[in-house]
Amino acid sequence: MSREFLVGEDESGRRADKFLADCLEGTTRSAVQLLISEGHVTCNGQPVSKSTRLSSGDKIAVFIPEPRVLDITPQNIPLEIVYEDGDLLVVNKPKGMVVHPAPGHLENTLVNALLFHCGATLSGINGVLRPGIVHRIDKDTSGLLIVAKNDFSHTRLAEQIKAHSFTREYYAVVYGGFRELEGTVNAPLGRHPAERKKMAVLPHSPSAREAITHFFVERQYEGFSFLRLRLETGRTHQIRVHMAYLGHPVAGDPVYGPKKVITSLEGQCLHAGKIGFVHPRSGEYLEFFAPLPEYFETFLSKLQEK
Repeated sequence: MSREFLVGEDESGRRADKFLADCLEGTTRSAVQLLISEGHVTCNGQPVSKSTRLSSGDKIAVFIPEPRVLDITPQNIPLEIVYEDGDLLVVNKPKGMVVHPAPGHLENTLVNALLFHCGATLSGINGVLRPGIVHRIDKDTSGLLIVAKNDFSHTRLAEQIKAHSFTREYYAVVYGGFRELEGTVNAPLGRHPAERKKMAVLPHSPSAREAITHFFVERQYEGFSFLRLRLETGRTHQIRVHMAYLGHPVAGDPVYGPKKVITSLEGQCLHAGKIGFVHPRSGEYLEFFAPLPEYFETFLSKLQEK
């Protein structure tokens, strides 16, 4: 499959890999760099490197080859499928499940379960380790994910993510109380300069990407608040980093929260509870909900008892 993009004035000077990673929303930068290194990307008909600086008016062409045969074992892992048709499915991922395999960790992931359930009918745009994966949520975040069964659906869904037209709402318990019952965090995110496995708010870094989170206080408890959050963008760890940036880290977050562990949570209290999108083939707007899981309800009950 081939796609073409025109570099706008506001994109002039950007690196080719960063430009394409934004254009091919749902495709990781490392996957884009692999496409470039294999000669599948051209600028005005000429091969590019990942660090090529683009100019306004440049025509970027990318060829996405057929996916290679997966060396990942399909596993009969139960899936909670909220919706499914010939183009996509919506899955309610349990807390603790990794979305896609990584070298050295090729089993018991959502992708292993999807390969068993769907067979070969998954999109290949995002590489051999991530078939069908249009967007992700963290291992210890529960909730809704859309999976594409073909490249047509993957491309159309990724375009909606890029245009910020997806509806994505999360629920979280965070530390502390709020004076204002709703607000917006507009703070760009990038890789932490010292700890490369973490993300950070980087307001003055050219490598940081726009990140916007809207939050609404649903209930307040002693020392904690229950929030509904709506994503306008979907950066890695966005809610977790934005809440920590406000001084209200997600309860149980082992990376961005306090060092004191809430043993009953075993990870952050964060749930992707609502997702809405335009179906890539029918054009119909669909919206799905996933109720709060048991671990989340149990924690809220304990806070209520205080």
